[in-house]
Amino acid sequence: MRITINQIKQMKQKGEKITMLTAYDYSTARIIDEVGIPLILVGDSLGMVVLGYESTIPVTIDEMLHHTKAVVRGTRQTMVIGDMPFMTYHVSIEDALRNAARFIQEAGAQAVKLEGGVTVAEKVRRVVDCGIPVMGHIGLTPQSIHQLGGYKVQGKTPEAAARLLEDARVLEQAGAFAIVLETVPAPLAALITKSVSIPTIGIGAGIGCDGQVQVINDILGSFTDFVPRHAKQYAKLADIIRAAITEYDREVKAGSFPTEEQSFSMDESILAKLTEAKSPLFSPQSKES
Repeated sequence: MRITINQIKQMKQKGEKITMLTAYDYSTARIIDEVGIPLILVGDSLGMVVLGYESTIPVTIDEMLHHTKAVVRGTRQTMVIGDMPFMTYHVSIEDALRNAARFIQEAGAQAVKLEGGVTVAEKVRRVVDCGIPVMGHIGLTPQSIHQLGGYKVQGKTPEAAARLLEDARVLEQAGAFAIVLETVPAPLAALITKSVSIPTIGIGAGIGCDGQVQVINDILGSFTDFVPRHAKQYAKLADIIRAAITEYDREVKAGSFPTEEQSFSMDESILAKLTEAKSPLFSPQSKES
């Protein structure tokens, strides 16, 4: 059975920390599921760490659905949340409903995530009313990076902090089951966490949140373009992968790979027949045909 939104809410009530990771493919999702991580976000961060875009803005809904399907196939227990990409819910409530439904109906996700607070509250409410769980996302919202003026900490002034607190309360009232707080000062994130009854999931928002989310490529060290300050590298897979590929290249060039262990044998009598001069496979006629 998959984790439900009620179980996630109960984790906050019980004081249990909530772990969430991103995933974009079947193999990674399967490992995360086996470990027992309750939440996987198929984030539009795939635009940068998987597809090589400079930001999340170019990511299309078809790309998101493609990767969400793969993650769903790799999971049995984890709740899979599809990240609704840029301009798939901004124009109208109708767009929001239609595209959220695609994540559930076509991709098999169990919930969707939307960026924004007060500005998207009515859309969140309508999506939830249709039976689709919604995770909110406030603070640094990458889809609005041009408006925000870059990847900066949000909520540092009294006015900005008050807006974020209001955003969180409005999202809760709209029916969101959890809220991502990204790149928010730790004291403000802790205050927001205490001010709402739904879980907060922090990324660069300090220890006071109800849970934490990280981009899987950042914590595994497989994405090397840059390492966000909020990320801790628990492994350096790029170095391991680079060394493995280098060794493979060396062995192929040296003729030491493959060995008998990686090769398949056959009955020598069959090989002898094939190599006979009269074998049809080696006759001029067979070559012409």
